[in-house]
Amino acid sequence: MTFDRQYLICGLIYALAGMGLGIVMAKTANVAQHVTHAHILLVGFAVSLIYAIIHKLWLANANHRLALVQFYAHQTGSLVMFAGLFLFYGGHVPEPQVGPVLGLASFAVLTGAVLMLVMVLMSGRQPHPHNAIHEIR
Repeated sequence: MTFDRQYLICGLIYALAGMGLGIVMAKTANVAQHVTHAHILLVGFAVSLIYAIIHKLWLANANHRLALVQFYAHQTGSLVMFAGLFLFYGGHVPEPQVGPVLGLASFAVLTGAVLMLVMVLMSGRQPHPHNAIHEIR
């Protein structure tokens, strides 16, 4: 499966998870997880969707090994971040215990962003005309 498709699928799963959490918060009138909700939708859904688009338009021939490291850095960091935020804002784990884990997760997500930039800079590629959004004539 291509990286653009993997990111698209992951992003849509994060969208469902974030929306589900939002619905639960609304239903219970408990917004304690608002930070978790926002991170799932932004880091999970929005960033994954942006990475899917970048792979589709600019990185079709990216270095597979670097793309794989980048993908797993983002996904692992995101999932650990979401779990840590959920446990912290749910009152299950105190900040001194979860703080270092959240720091490492944030660093993994940041590493994923840096690696994405490196891949884009290495590609030097313009979007393929068949993949670009065309003007309505």
